[in-house]
Amino acid sequence: MNKPKYAKKVILNSNKIKKFRTYNIFGSHLKTINGISGVRFTLWAPNAKYVSVVGDFNNWTGSLHKMKKIKSSGIWTLFIPNLKCGDIYKYEIITLDNKKFLKSDPYAFYSELRPNTASKIVSLDKYTWHDEEFIFKRSTTPLYDKALNIYEVHLGSWKRDENKDDEDNFKNYKDIADELVEYVIDMGYTHIEILPVTEHPLDASWGYQSTGYYSVTSRYGTPEDFMYFVDKFHQNNIGVLIDWVPGHFCKDSHGLYRFDGTPLYEYDNPILAENFDWGTANFDLSKKEVRHFLINNALFWFDVYHIDGIRVDAVANMLYLNYGKKEGMSIKNKFGGNENLDAIDFLKTLNKTVFRYFPNVLMIAEDSSCFPYITAPTYLNGVGFNYKWNMGWMNDMLKYMQMDPIYRKYHHNLITFSLMYAFSENFILPLSHDEVVHGKKSLLDKMPGDYWQKFANLRLFYGYMMSHPGKKLLFMGAEIGQFLEWRYTHSLDWTLLDYPMHKSLNLYFKEINSLYKKEKALWEVDHSYEGFQWIDHQNFEQSIISFMRIGKEKKDFIIVICNFTPVVYHNYKIGVPSFVHYKEIFNSDNEAFGGSNVLNKDVIKPHIENWHNQPYHIEITIPPLATIFIKPHYKYKIKLPSKAIKIK
Repeated sequence: MNKPKYAKKVILNSNKIKKFRTYNIFGSHLKTINGISGVRFTLWAPNAKYVSVVGDFNNWTGSLHKMKKIKSSGIWTLFIPNLKCGDIYKYEIITLDNKKFLKSDPYAFYSELRPNTASKIVSLDKYTWHDEEFIFKRSTTPLYDKALNIYEVHLGSWKRDENKDDEDNFKNYKDIADELVEYVIDMGYTHIEILPVTEHPLDASWGYQSTGYYSVTSRYGTPEDFMYFVDKFHQNNIGVLIDWVPGHFCKDSHGLYRFDGTPLYEYDNPILAENFDWGTANFDLSKKEVRHFLINNALFWFDVYHIDGIRVDAVANMLYLNYGKKEGMSIKNKFGGNENLDAIDFLKTLNKTVFRYFPNVLMIAEDSSCFPYITAPTYLNGVGFNYKWNMGWMNDMLKYMQMDPIYRKYHHNLITFSLMYAFSENFILPLSHDEVVHGKKSLLDKMPGDYWQKFANLRLFYGYMMSHPGKKLLFMGAEIGQFLEWRYTHSLDWTLLDYPMHKSLNLYFKEINSLYKKEKALWEVDHSYEGFQWIDHQNFEQSIISFMRIGKEKKDFIIVICNFTPVVYHNYKIGVPSFVHYKEIFNSDNEAFGGSNVLNKDVIKPHIENWHNQPYHIEITIPPLATIFIKPHYKYKIKLPSKAIKIK
């Protein structure tokens, strides 16, 4: 049977990529040479005196399988007959000063389960994908004017296997996929973002300190299992993003650190090489081999595992030479500045290369700095990401929401300032894992007030987030009202859904996610002032803000009102642009969500009186600690009095 056109295009692009990728050369590859099956090993270790391949197949004896160096290239290679999938191996490296140590393969496609550290021979060509239509649609569909609502997940703690009673009671990628995809669909998310799945020795690092950049972690299964995971989400029209750390790596002895006895992947300069904040080593992004290793690694995850986007971790650490350095360690670039010019060039090249081969995927910068043009295209001298986390909005809002409402009026700027810069980059609003650990409390527990007010505050907060310009990201657990901080060693507290307020909160997240996907005005013009207009941002005395989100069609707008106090206001005037009926389409205070049920149930009629610089106004009841959404109701036309001036 002939493949559909979109499948042929996907295969053609994939074949084009495979011709030039380093991961098809380096590492271990099953080969048949002169009729003999075996494995070809290829390694970059330019400063090693000798390199051997060792494993169970030779009793870890380095003298039996010595690799050959290809002239002055720094590349070593060897074909070993009769090896097969599942065999484990390492490289035995003899340094120039005759020291000997064992290293895992930097290009290994699979590894032993920690605490073991050997690399595993594996084939990545056995899985049959079923997502050609999804991949083709992705390649032809930019997401700037689409709904983008991301559920951030740590695979080791979303749900654990209750049938296992040890610390390794992880679920398999396939089992997680089958259960998680149903939940994500039911809750109305468009994408998931998973914490790093590159191999890493320490569970407590959550994957952010990696040793195996090409090796999907064996904690949750095999490479084929992870392919099933991604495929399962694609078949259900859900995108899969991964967190990725190209800035620094852990210093465990079997990993990349001082790989051939010298600073190879890290900087020669120990001040630049050392990451003092995390106890890791920074990649030397001035070396072309390191750049190739990392850029090809990004392509590898798109090519081999069909992922839909990468969130690049700790971009600020890469952009600035002095980031995280101790006092007195000032470093300048050749122009006397603090910027890491090699890292900036690397990030530009990374983004250009990814988008060349995988158009319309997501390249997201987790950047806490104010470095300009992070999401501008490289041809306009930007860094070339298509999205950046809005850390400023997140920090301001968390600070504001933790205040007792009585004091919020003195800090009103914290909820309005973000609109001064909201369109300077393409932003994602993140409420991520970093905000619910290390004594910071869970989102629900951050909220002030009594039990009821905590839930009301969280509903209010999330309502503002869903209506604020920018795409959305929420870390798992917030939607069920976790009171405890995130614990990477435990499942989420799913039993909380047996309690009415938590069950109602979960319903709230589901319904507001549904509203977000349905209403184009909330996402169609996310990156321009044309999609946003303040109605009233100055009412600090009552801690109330109101604004409009506007779609591509000017008649498609939604009015959003947020009340950050527990006071109910009756006959509250809101300026509106059109003389039509209005309806409240969503209210976070609905009793179904655990609220006090202060609603505007009836059709809301307009009045001819200028208010908030609008030609008309409506009068509504404002519920306590709530976000409400109001929409023009064009079904029933009303006649504008002849004396009134109609504003087009």
